Amino acid sequence: MKSALGVFAFVLFAGGVSPLLAAPLVVDITVRLAEKPLDRCVVLLHGLARTSGSMEELAQALNSAGWHTANVDYPSRDHQVAELSAAAVGQGMAACEGTGATRIDAVTHSLGGILMREFFNTNTVDTFGRLVMLGPPNHGSEVVDNLRDIPGFEALNGPAGLQLGTEPTSVPNSLGPVTVDTAVIAGTTSINLLLSNYLPNPDDGKVSVASARVDGMCGFLTMPVSHPFIMSDEAVIQQVIEYLNSGKFTQVEDNVPEYPECGHRFSGG
Repeated sequence: MKSALGVFAFVLFAGGVSPLLAAPLVVDITVRLAEKPLDRCVVLLHGLARTSGSMEELAQALNSAGWHTANVDYPSRDHQVAELSAAAVGQGMAACEGTGATRIDAVTHSLGGILMREFFNTNTVDTFGRLVMLGPPNHGSEVVDNLRDIPGFEALNGPAGLQLGTEPTSVPNSLGPVTVDTAVIAGTTSINLLLSNYLPNPDDGKVSVASARVDGMCGFLTMPVSHPFIMSDEAVIQQVIEYLNSGKFTQVEDNVPEYPECGHRFSGG
């Protein structure tokens, strides 16, 4: 019975999609230019087993607010984190540079945040401004710990999914503190009570609030949203825009350690 429940659970963790055959690492990017641009561009990275379509509402809102956007679609279940990061983040940055933007920001969902951390571990972008992570498993997910050995888990979640456990050697726990101006929004509402049984409370059904935190972050906010829908929630989108603009959330933030370098990482507004 436990195995059956586990299979059901990890299908939900993977978004309920059918397994894909291994494919070449091909990245597709939809670039949209704002009608009244701020000379700024945002790289958008979706989560595991999702597509760029999941970030579409956010892309449209950012366009309306004056940002050019580069919405990256990458094969999240076909490659490990390092390969995905190099292709998805690298090409996303290049696409934003191609718009003529003088500043590049980024907004990520779930696995996308880990790809961004991986990228900045070995790369610098002089024009980079701020990063907002939505529901990132910055310390891994207990869901992976409990279900990774069930037959079919890797087929549905791919090599990168297996790297998102909570053990000290997992990719998220090996990346160290963030080195760019970073804020995190974590969800506290679950629509997947089965997966929540594996997670410490509070959680969003896939990632706990505790796991979303990361050393070096400059802002941290919890909101009553679930993991699959955090990127399309209107209130979340408004807070993303506020942080990208000012480096602060307008809602009261949760406890964030004081990192003196936060105010000096980017000199823009």
